Amino acid sequence: MLAELFLDASRACDVHSPLTRTLLVAAADDLARGGVTARVMAGAECDRHGTVPGLRFAGALHRLVLEGRAPTLARHYPTAGGRPDLRTVWDDALPVLHEHTDELRALVTSTVVQTNEPGRSAPLFGGLQTATHLAAAEAGRRATFPIRLLEVGASGGLNLRPHRLAYRVDGVTFGDPGSPFALDPGWTGRPPVDLRHNLRLVRRAGCDLNPVDVSTEDGRLHLSSFVWADQRARFERLQAAVELARLDPVPVRRATGPEWLAEQLARPERDVLTVVWHSVVWQYASPADRAMGRAILADAASRATPVAPLALLVYEPRRTHTAGAYEFRLLLKLWPAGVSLRLGTGVGHGIPFTWDTAPWT
Repeated sequence: MLAELFLDASRACDVHSPLTRTLLVAAADDLARGGVTARVMAGAECDRHGTVPGLRFAGALHRLVLEGRAPTLARHYPTAGGRPDLRTVWDDALPVLHEHTDELRALVTSTVVQTNEPGRSAPLFGGLQTATHLAAAEAGRRATFPIRLLEVGASGGLNLRPHRLAYRVDGVTFGDPGSPFALDPGWTGRPPVDLRHNLRLVRRAGCDLNPVDVSTEDGRLHLSSFVWADQRARFERLQAAVELARLDPVPVRRATGPEWLAEQLARPERDVLTVVWHSVVWQYASPADRAMGRAILADAASRATPVAPLALLVYEPRRTHTAGAYEFRLLLKLWPAGVSLRLGTGVGHGIPFTWDTAPWT
């Protein structure tokens, strides 16, 4: 039932976004009563859980606000300079739903949720440092490997520049100290390696079924609309990442993950650590694509050598014992070393993040 999916999405943002939660709970009630939300969501009645129709609904409303076409509702949106009043926000949303029903329906049914959260670059940075140190040790090298980074489900490609960010940890800056994008990763603990090493990313590439061109205003608005509107820090982080992407463009190809990955991994690259990376993508992949992706990666892993190593680094959710709750785990696999580690856990947006104290044990 669509209303239940809205409520499930509301629980996911319960603590982190009271504004989104309030809108989704009210919309779920309106759906159950056959109100205007049912007309907005027409055609999405059979959507599965992984497509998060509630967040697509919230994103469509947010986009109208960001475009300046819902001024009364914008008074509740910090991303538009407003302050939320949770008692009246739904009353101010209803006229927008009635006035823009057809346009909102088109947005909801034609888009997928693409947060492309640049905060995930923080655990990725630590995971890449760990992977390249372990690969060097396996190969008996004193110098770490340069990295070829391949991202499946890259959206706008905002996480393909982990080496271009400045990470400020306890008063110390790692990464690129001259970066225009400085990030407080909100870490508890540290990765189990020396972070002062400069990552060398010699090649970067990404694919997505619906790539976003962040060099355009439409692309920026699309990604911005899926940021929860009462999370100003996330919103500003996204804008900084978009600006960095414009300065350092990396194309994202329109392709299915398995098709693209098979091409990229067709043969090992000597003296380079190839890292396949994805974050909060698995839920959107079909069972067939998941199975095919695993098979392609297993084939590439069988051909990895100490001088042409392969790593899989993922940041994906796992259900916890608390009803409706998830934790996001950073997992690393490295071939041919046969290493499989859980490096730490965090929230869906990558910040804050807690590193495991002894991942090798």
